[in-house]
Amino acid sequence: MTWLTEEDRKRAELLAKRGDLEHRPIPDQVVSNGEYRPMPQTPQQKRVAALIDEMADARAPKIGMDRRTFMQSSFGFATAFAAMNIVYGDVFGVAEAETIDADLAAEVAARYKNQFILDGHMHFVDDAYKWDGILGLRHFGAIYGNTDINKDDKAKFQDLQIDNFIKEVFLDSDTTVGLVSSATADEPENIFLTNPQLVDGAMRINKMCGSRRLLRHALFEPGKDGWLDEVDRVIEKDRPDSWKGYTVGDPLMPSKFPYRLDDEKLMYPFYERTQKAGIRNVCIHKGLLPSNYEESFRDTWRHAMVDDVPKAAKDWPGLNFIIYHSALKPLTVPPEQHIKTFEETGRIDWVSDLAEIPAKHGVTNVYADIGTTFATTCLTHPRHAAALMATLIKGLGVDHVVWGTDSVWYGSPQWQIEAFRRMEVPKDLQERYGFAPLGDGMSAIKQAIFGENSAKLYGFTPEEATVAHYANDRLAKYRAKYSEEGADRSNVAYGFINTDA
Repeated sequence: MTWLTEEDRKRAELLAKRGDLEHRPIPDQVVSNGEYRPMPQTPQQKRVAALIDEMADARAPKIGMDRRTFMQSSFGFATAFAAMNIVYGDVFGVAEAETIDADLAAEVAARYKNQFILDGHMHFVDDAYKWDGILGLRHFGAIYGNTDINKDDKAKFQDLQIDNFIKEVFLDSDTTVGLVSSATADEPENIFLTNPQLVDGAMRINKMCGSRRLLRHALFEPGKDGWLDEVDRVIEKDRPDSWKGYTVGDPLMPSKFPYRLDDEKLMYPFYERTQKAGIRNVCIHKGLLPSNYEESFRDTWRHAMVDDVPKAAKDWPGLNFIIYHSALKPLTVPPEQHIKTFEETGRIDWVSDLAEIPAKHGVTNVYADIGTTFATTCLTHPRHAAALMATLIKGLGVDHVVWGTDSVWYGSPQWQIEAFRRMEVPKDLQERYGFAPLGDGMSAIKQAIFGENSAKLYGFTPEEATVAHYANDRLAKYRAKYSEEGADRSNVAYGFINTDA
């Protein structure tokens, strides 16, 4: 990772050795999945963290909880979003009673018991994976006071492997079904899940769960020797649920293999193959580069923009182009500047370009995944996150925005689920830009984004796109036992953080 300096590593390592922090329900600064350098903690985020601690200390004793248990509970989530409202303004729906009233907390939990959530953007690493680049994310980037910093490499990797993935995703969140992804790299040994490993990992988890709880990508790498032969092999042998590609080639360093989606000579033979095979979903990483992208990705960063999407989508209407991260341009200025720019212009760099594609080019097969983008904007300025979601919905249509969290880098996705359930577009933005309200946590808009849209993309039957369909599998039974015995959510995120003052 060329953008990760030795000074960054030293500072983050020192943070990782701190053991005096209670894990808060939400991250108290931006966490990177390794594909970009995150901004350091802002003054507002520091204030939110302090408020959460102060409010938790005041409330926990009143309901007979210690601080750690309170932070792990629904009371902790409600307290965290109440603190965010104090700092950023009312974006999250939360009642004061939710922070202390057990009956109300139970009522809220029951409301979401049957909400189907399909997370189309998830990660873990193979058990045998040892590249120090990803180890660096864990070693230098775990967000709260981890104490395993001096254990052996195997122990450090366990947080990113299947067992912890299952705990964080399927036991400690309301996620019903996930989709495991990977990332391309110029050097084959840096790929943390190869195509065969994606198959093996998904099969292993589905066997453990006793049902089809995990879908999977297959990577495609245009320009590399034999890449179409690998596509043919995957189609014949692996039969993935969708494809994953990076037009920048390698997301962690300048690549020899960038490409454009509308390159007829390079890409159209791939589209022809996958359309004929009936694998219609093509997921593409866009946006989300290091903040110094113009320097560090000097020859490839333009491939992260969406100007190559319209022609490809128009020429191949039988395929679905799912744009990961909603093409969010790197956040290079303070959060207040981003929302200020939006309120002055009504635009969010590269996201608005994506949202405008259907109207400008007459296509209906372009989708936006919100993985990392929602998490990052939510943590830096919730009003910006609400504007981003509303922009995507208005431009692409509510049926073309899909849920993704980029976990397990962000730990359990539950905090993101809670945030979106509670989020509303401020009324002044609704009136100024003609945005539709998001509604409550069970609104038609949120139900569609949480799971219905991806269920249709991946061919689920109406019955399969329900929580009830999985009610008797091994995972559901174990989860019930886990909850009865006292769930133990870690509230830890596993990505890289920036410790600059």
